[in-house]
This record gives sequence, C-alpha cells and structure tokens, in this order.
Amino acid sequence: MTKNISVWLLTTVLLGTVPATAQQPKKVPRIGFLSPQSPSDPRIQRFREAFRQGLRELGWVEGQNIAIEYRWAEGRTERLADLASELVSLRVDVIVAATTLAISPAKQATGTIPIVMAVAADPVATGFVASIARPGGNITGLSMMASDLVGKQMQLIKELLPKISRVALLWNPANPANAPQLPQAQDEARALRVRLQLLETRGLSEIDGAFAAMTRERAGAVIVLVDAMLVDHRKIIADLAAKSRLPAVYGLTDHAEAGGLIAYGTNVADLYRRAATYVDKILKGTKPADLPVEQPTKFEFVINLKAAKQIGLTIPQSVLYRADKVIR
Repeated sequence: MTKNISVWLLTTVLLGTVPATAQQPKKVPRIGFLSPQSPSDPRIQRFREAFRQGLRELGWVEGQNIAIEYRWAEGRTERLADLASELVSLRVDVIVAATTLAISPAKQATGTIPIVMAVAADPVATGFVASIARPGGNITGLSMMASDLVGKQMQLIKELLPKISRVALLWNPANPANAPQLPQAQDEARALRVRLQLLETRGLSEIDGAFAAMTRERAGAVIVLVDAMLVDHRKIIADLAAKSRLPAVYGLTDHAEAGGLIAYGTNVADLYRRAATYVDKILKGTKPADLPVEQPTKFEFVINLKAAKQIGLTIPQSVLYRADKVIR
C-alpha cells in the first residue's frame, strides 16, 4: 500500500509539471494586407515599412509575435476580389485594406473579419462606414479627407493665379473614391467664380486626349485627383502639363517629385503608420464598430521650382514660405 501511495504521489507531481513545460504554443495573430499595387514600387515599400514601424512601436514584430499575409494585385485591380477571398479563407484575424480600391473587395469578401482602412479617400461617401464617429459593421480606419482637400487645392490655384477663369480637373471614374470629390470641387469653383472642366481618364490611352481637351477649352490650370492609376503615370502627366504650360496641383507628393508643379495633400506614410494602432486595438479585443474613423493630422505641401520655371510661372514668396519642401 505504501509503495502504491508513493507511485501515485510521484505520478501526480510529474503530471502537475506537464502544463508548464509542454503547453501549447501561443497562437500568433495573422494580419491580411491587401493592396492593388506592386511591392516593387519604392513608394509602396515606403508605405509598407511605415505600417510595420507602427506595429513595432506597439510591440508587434513581424516574424516573431505577429505574421502578415501580403496579397498584391500588381496593378490588376480585377484580381483584388480573389485575393481578398484568399485572405478570408486563411482566417486572418484582421485585414488591412491599403487603399479605397482594396476596401471594396475586402468588404464584399467578409462581413465578420475586422477590416482596417489604411487610406480611404472618403469612407462615408463611398459607403464603407455609416459615419466617422460611429463606423458600424466590421470596417474602420483612416480617411484622407480627399473631398476637403480638393477645395484647398482649388483655393491654392486661385492664390497663384488670381485672374484664372477655368480650371480642368482630371479624374478616374473607375475609382470609387474620385466621384464623391466632384461636388466639393464644383462648389469651390462656384465660390471662386471659376469654371470647372471635368475630364475623365480610365487609363494611359486617355491621358493625352484629356490634355488636348484642356488646351482646346483654354484651361488655366489643372487639378489631378488622387488615384493609383494617375500616380503610376505621374511622369507622363507632369510632362504633358509642362508641354501644355499648365500649372498643375496634385494630392500626392509623388507627383511633384516626378516633375509636377505642386502637391498638397495628406501624408500617406503617416496614415499607414497609424493604421497599426487600429490593428493593435482590434487584436486586443476592441470591435471595429467601436473605433471611430480618424482623419489625417499630417499634411504635405511640396513645390517644384523646376516645373514652375518650365512653364514660366513665378511662385509668390508668401506661398513658398508655407511649403514643407521646395524642389529647386
């Protein structure tokens, strides 16, 4: 009997130590990252690194305590629906939709997995969320305030060219984020007593024709809306604006760095970095519906004096002083 008791006690002690040494490894959260762009694009690499940096600041290190499943459409937006479905089938814990073009297929693919918008032009107007304060559903994230920014860009043109009477606006109707910006642009044009010429372009083949139309209608300047296709062709657009001697204002600094005249818009890298805070809160149990959509806090104003010289435009010192960066 004593021997049996001793064996029982020893077995109990050994079993009691098993959970401490042989417990199941903790599940590593998985993020799905959906983008219409290519990972080889240097600007996209910069945005991805900003997101990863945001995660590291919150204690999440890719490859250690968190995994990221990247899905890139490589510019072929028709692939986004299938890529979103892949992420859903992998049962990722949260999907980060890199742009407006990625948000829609992610939303169609799942109504339960949380979706974080890294960059959304106008999430209320496009129907992604019910409101900024109360997004509802499974989507939240960051807005670019694109509709407000186009009005600011119009004001900037009027400041540079007080006597201007006609402004062209280049936009992509295939991008659901572009159309909601048009009413704001039209309202601002009326307020500034400027006629607005709306020009659609769905791809490279239509850009030449759009600039020809600007010349025919004697536009005095052009605003180029934020769009992945248009930024992909930023060098061609900058060259056409210079050839047409048209002052051009863009919403992304990439355009100015590629030879465009002026860029005024949201600091996109900062939005990607801040998207990590949403991922962190969701992984810790907060529901997307309880996380208000945030608006940008950092903006960029870049002036390219080389482009100004090409078209014979003098930028007032009062405008130059406000620029975050001047390309000489």
